[in-house]
Amino acid sequence: MSKTYRAAVCTALTGPDSIRIQELDATPLQAGEVRIAVKAAGLNFPDLLMTYGNYQYRPSPPFVPGLEIAGEVTELGPEVTGLSVGDRIMGGSKGNGYAEQIILPATSIRPLPGAFTFAEGACWHGAAITAWHALHDKAALQAGESILILGASGGIGMAAVKLAKHIGALVIGTGSSDAKRQAISKAGATHSLDPADPDLAAKVKELTGGKGADVVFDPVGGDLAITATRSISWGGRYLIVGFASGKIPSFPANHALIKGYSLIGLRAGESGRRDPQLAQRSEKALRDLAQQGIMRPHISHSFALDDSADALRALEQRKVIGRAVIDMTL
Repeated sequence: MSKTYRAAVCTALTGPDSIRIQELDATPLQAGEVRIAVKAAGLNFPDLLMTYGNYQYRPSPPFVPGLEIAGEVTELGPEVTGLSVGDRIMGGSKGNGYAEQIILPATSIRPLPGAFTFAEGACWHGAAITAWHALHDKAALQAGESILILGASGGIGMAAVKLAKHIGALVIGTGSSDAKRQAISKAGATHSLDPADPDLAAKVKELTGGKGADVVFDPVGGDLAITATRSISWGGRYLIVGFASGKIPSFPANHALIKGYSLIGLRAGESGRRDPQLAQRSEKALRDLAQQGIMRPHISHSFALDDSADALRALEQRKVIGRAVIDMTL
């Protein structure tokens, strides 16, 4: 075991500019823990929010961001079974992923799908489980139904596009540039629209035969959410996935009453923690989907560990299409 390792450390709650590459001391493993040589770390919007202190989980500086990683097992702590040194894995935690090594509970580690690269594994599970929980468990999306996916060029949005296509739905995605809309269409969307179009709601209704979208998948929030409620069908399901816009919308309750639609909040990770049987079913479904290559991530940017601040800036400036990763081999 190396006694030290390099990591991207958030030193103040001032955003990406606070990131510094530092040498940290490796700590001994406790019972049930595994040491992993990180090969790639996925970038997630919560990573960025944490550097400003704006996420619901608010670690105090100094801390290392990074919710998702993929790599190889290098050491097993006491009482760990079912894993071996050299295993290719992917895993998640509340942080510490932007580093050359990480310690994780053995229970949070999953085998890396054989067809996946480390980069793909580092940015697959979080988006995939959110899309699965939203479309399968919460909305029960069916073949032949229609779904409007806001922020469809983002990591979670693109996973939802691919899963909705796999289910057999009519998929309408929004993207703020031609390049993003092209990527959305390539991912499987039937139609891709500009979220800034003042006629967005009317176009969604036109594309759905005047009915409106059966399901709205919203990881964006803000003013776009209110526009999306005008495009939802009678009795539709509105999935509240996140607030990437930075603004939490106030939904008009009278509008939901008049149109009979449901507002459905979701937290895939918390749902699994509260319902272990649901978590087991979800993990089995995701393993099957991974073997089929469903929701395989589109990675538009790869950064070296030394460029972690630039990686977060790219996320903040909406330059990323699909996913971005920190690749430890660069």
